[in-house]
Amino acid sequence: MIPTPLGTSRTVVRPLYALIAPDSHVPSVEPAWTQTAAYVLVSAGLGARLTQTLYVMEPGGRGAGHTQDDEHFYYVVEGACAVNGHELKAGGFAYIPAGGTVELTSKAGARVLLFAKKYEVLPGAAAPEVIFGDEKQVKSEPFLGDPAAQLQALLPDRPEFDLAVNLFTYDPGGTLPFVECHIMEHGMFILEGAGVYKLGEDWHPVAKGDALWLAPYCPQWFVAMGKTRARYIYYKDVNRAPRLG
Repeated sequence: MIPTPLGTSRTVVRPLYALIAPDSHVPSVEPAWTQTAAYVLVSAGLGARLTQTLYVMEPGGRGAGHTQDDEHFYYVVEGACAVNGHELKAGGFAYIPAGGTVELTSKAGARVLLFAKKYEVLPGAAAPEVIFGDEKQVKSEPFLGDPAAQLQALLPDRPEFDLAVNLFTYDPGGTLPFVECHIMEHGMFILEGAGVYKLGEDWHPVAKGDALWLAPYCPQWFVAMGKTRARYIYYKDVNRAPRLG
C-alpha cells in the first residue's frame, strides 16, 4: 500500500456513490468465520441494496453459514479456497442461491470477494442453480464492438437470475463508450491497473484494491490510465421491473 499524508485519502462517500480506497479499509469480525478478516466495503449503511465484502483468509481460515433470503456470489481475488468442497483458484467463482448453505475453507490463504443481495423471486420462473466456474473458461466479448474494452459475463443471462456479475478488462486508454446513467446499482472492485472514474460531476483516480458503490442513476464513465491493462469485477441488478413506492 502506498503511504498517504496524515489525514488524507482518496476515499469519498457521496449520496449516489462511494469510493473506498485500501488505506481506509477496516476489518470486521463476522460470526462463524475463523482466521479471517472481513472487510465490509459496501452495505445498507451507504444506502446500498447489496453487501460487498472482502474476506482475507489466513492459512486454515474457514467460514460457514446459510444464505437465508440472500444469494451469494464469491470470487477468488488471490490465493485459493474451497467453496462447498469445490476447489477454486484466483479467478474462480461460485454462485449460491437463496436458501443455500455455504462453507469456505483455505489451506494456504486467500482473498475472496462476496456480492450478496436479497433474491427477488420471479413468479413462474425456475429457481437459480448453484454455479461454479473459472473466468478463464468464460468467453470475452468486445463491449459494444470496441476491442479495447472486453466484457466477460460470469452468470447466465436468464430470467431467474436477478443479478449479473461481470469482468471488464480495458487496454491502456480504453474507455466506456459514453457516460452511462441507468436504473442498475453497481458494486465494484478494482482487480488490476488504474484509471479515472467520472462519478456524478466528480473525477476520481482509482487503482487496484479500490471498492466502489454506484447507486441507480449515478452518471458514470471510466478510462484506463497507465501502461498496463485495467480490470474490475462488478455486480448489477437485472431482469426485474422496478417496484412502485
